[in-house]
Amino acid sequence: MTGPAPMSPRDLAASGIPFALIARDDSTVEVLTGDVVDVELLADIPLTDASGSPREVLALVPFRQVRERGFECHDDGAPLRCLVVRDRASLPRDETMALLPTEPVALEGAGFDIADEDYADIVRRVIADEIGRGEGANFVIRRDFTAGVSTDAATAALTWFRALLEHERGAYWTFAVVTPGHVAVGASPEAHVSARDGVVTMNPISGTFRHPAGGATAETLTEFLRSTKETEELFMVVDEELKMMSAVCSDGGRITGPHLKEMSRLTHTEYVLRGRSRLDPRDILRETMFAPTVTGSPMQNACTVITRHESTPRGYYSGVAALFTPRLTLAAGEATHDLDAPILIRTAYLQDGRLRVPVGATLVRHSDPYGEVGETHGKAAGVLGAIGAVPRDAAAEAAVVAVPDADVIDEDAPAPAPRRLADDPAIAELLASRNGRLAEFWLNPQGSDGPAPFAGRSALVVDAEDRFTTMLAHQLRHLGLDVRIAPWDEVTDAQIDDAELLVSGPGPGDPRDVSSPRIRRMREVVGRRRESGRPILAVCLSHQILADTFGIDLAPLDAPHQGLQKSVDVFGMPASIGFYNTFTARVPAGTTRAGEAEIAADASGDVYALRGQGFASVQGHLESILSRDGMTTLQRLVEQALMPVEARSAG
Repeated sequence: MTGPAPMSPRDLAASGIPFALIARDDSTVEVLTGDVVDVELLADIPLTDASGSPREVLALVPFRQVRERGFECHDDGAPLRCLVVRDRASLPRDETMALLPTEPVALEGAGFDIADEDYADIVRRVIADEIGRGEGANFVIRRDFTAGVSTDAATAALTWFRALLEHERGAYWTFAVVTPGHVAVGASPEAHVSARDGVVTMNPISGTFRHPAGGATAETLTEFLRSTKETEELFMVVDEELKMMSAVCSDGGRITGPHLKEMSRLTHTEYVLRGRSRLDPRDILRETMFAPTVTGSPMQNACTVITRHESTPRGYYSGVAALFTPRLTLAAGEATHDLDAPILIRTAYLQDGRLRVPVGATLVRHSDPYGEVGETHGKAAGVLGAIGAVPRDAAAEAAVVAVPDADVIDEDAPAPAPRRLADDPAIAELLASRNGRLAEFWLNPQGSDGPAPFAGRSALVVDAEDRFTTMLAHQLRHLGLDVRIAPWDEVTDAQIDDAELLVSGPGPGDPRDVSSPRIRRMREVVGRRRESGRPILAVCLSHQILADTFGIDLAPLDAPHQGLQKSVDVFGMPASIGFYNTFTARVPAGTTRAGEAEIAADASGDVYALRGQGFASVQGHLESILSRDGMTTLQRLVEQALMPVEARSAG
């Protein structure tokens, strides 16, 4: 709602009223005031009052909310803080900036809580002990820049907010949220999830180009865009967010891009994912907690790895600021809410006189420990430079502005627009070329191409803690199957026996590790189904377990295949497939059978697929955006698994 003329920001700070300032475009600052309510669960966010009337709410969602999904974390008790909006106003951005304080905020004892060399050691351990043991494809481990602050918290918030408006560019939200005992001020580049009129959008951003002194150029950016490590990092987070989209959207989601996200000190690459959903926005938020760009993948195991390698809680870092705005649906006249939720990164937190700016690097199999150290410095520098904690690169700021000819300068003309590297034709072509590697299924509209080949059939997908199963289920539905997903620790023996087609899914970990309850249960699932002779399709981890039942050796790869695209032969047909495995089933070179199983393997003996009467399996992820031939290969393998049923029906 819009109330009376708003108080100036300085008056708000002096009043003690909880407030938020949000800049979501280049011309306006939204001013929200209201009452603070702390709740325990996302479902408790008070979107209506006692009479049922809708109201606007800005919620700060801490990382600890991942407990709602059963994931691990260091629990610091950070509240799910809701600013229930009583009044809102929109002020001109320039006018607002003129009302904000400019006096520098002094910092004491500033520096990172983890030394550079110690952080490099953490990177080495994560690559060796986590990615190297098959725990996942990538992980984000944070460190914090900290300092003491004696300035009044609200005044510091206004000062930093103004500095970010002036010096940082390319932010999705620039904001200051001031509530009792806690301040958050940031310039987040990344929209985690939004929902407007039934359309859900996610914006995975990954790959970080640190601008050289004096600013980025097309030449220096080109080298970054050609980096295998940076490209694969982006593809992996897109895969991870498509898992979430497939869980909340009936159409599974489509991707557009890639684009550049150009900021003052960094440039990122990004995609945009869109789909349609009828879920409550709080449920959408729950199903998408939290972005893989700040956690890792697969998500559940990433939380466990974070808990192992971060010694302190995250607070609000990598959570979201979620603005729920009432909207009347035209169809039914019923109140609902739109959702706009940026990730809480590039954010300064102030509590009890202590400043904290958390930053993290995405660690993948190609990561260089000192390169990741540099990435944390680069990510922190945008916020820290703006607020005066580290020197700003004035030359870089000047370099992004196209300067007109000195003879024709019009002092009354508006300031020139920033020069965008994305407008360079060579850069645009290089970006667009990335999509040549990706599956058309996720790039194009997913309408029907004719009769679905498995219409009237059903499948049960067993999830082994990798939500690639949501993408796999979406593809199976596109092929006509009626699909349900059951977690490994909830699926019953009766469900395993009764499923028309059982799809035993992927998951992290060592398939030989019988000390793991999850691995033991997945071995039981695959073994029980094989003994029954009923159709089974096994994927990745389950493929390895199936291979073990035929006496095929399991071994770690020399180098993990996490986010790796390979062209392999699948029973006489070449297929471009995305791989996310650290272990493999392996046979002597040239082996084509193991008992009743026909083997598809490469020259080294690594097994990519198995098939036989009533079963099929694949090591790669046919559902991945990296699997250009994923849908074709999936249809072939489902046909193989169902073949005994087809034969009986024909007879």
